[in-house]
Formats: sequence, structure tokens, C-alpha cells
Amino acid sequence: VEGARDLDHVAVAVASLEEAAGLFEFLSGHLRTPPETLEAQGVRVCFCGPVELLEPLGPDTAVGRFLAKRGPGLHHVAYRTHDILADLERLSSQGVELIDALPRRGARGHHVAFLHPRSTGGILVELVQHAAP
Repeated sequence: VEGARDLDHVAVAVASLEEAAGLFEFLSGHLRTPPETLEAQGVRVCFCGPVELLEPLGPDTAVGRFLAKRGPGLHHVAYRTHDILADLERLSSQGVELIDALPRRGARGHHVAFLHPRSTGGILVELVQHAAP
């Protein structure tokens, strides 16, 4: 398929990174990365292999509201892209509703943008362009 994108990670909303990371280390066999705070997105994150754990910085953040409404669980699916701007333009032109018309800084310094679940079968989808090493 032209323009195929690999799965980058899946994200799980949790109440506490410290409490959840042990389980995901055990399940995945990967050690957690050091926690990273993303103030602009209202979360602390760490990764256990391909699983990103999201802890809200407060109840009034997007992940805080998600936890209050749905409890802990799958938050989003992320696909890797090599040209996030071109992908956003292409998706928008095909009627996909964008949450982010322009990418923002995400975990690990990557560029990220989210697609609205109304356009993606009810699943929050993130596009991720890795930062240059």
C-alpha cells in the first residue's frame, strides 16, 4: 500500500506511572523509560517497549477527563510517519477531522498530531514523526 505507516506505539491512560509501569514491564519484558513531563499536553509519560503510559497532571487535563469518564485503558494508537505535514494535508483533504492541523512537540522530542475519533472509527489516532537523532 502506498504510504504505508508502521505502528509506533499504543498509549494507555493510567492513574499512576509508578503503579502501572511494573505490570507493563512484566508483560512486555521491557524496562520503563524515565518519566517525562509534557506540560503542554497535561501528562507525565514513560514507555515500556511499544506501550506508552500516560498519567494526567490533573483532573482537568484531557487524560484526566478520560480517566474520570472511562477509567484506565487504551487511550490512542500511534502510527509513524516520515512527513507529518504532508500526511496531515492529505488526510484533511480526504475529509479526516484533525485535532492538530499542525504538529506539536510530543514525548522524546518527536513531532505529533492527533486525528479526531469521529473520523477514525472511534479511536484516537496519533501521527508521530521521530526527531532526527
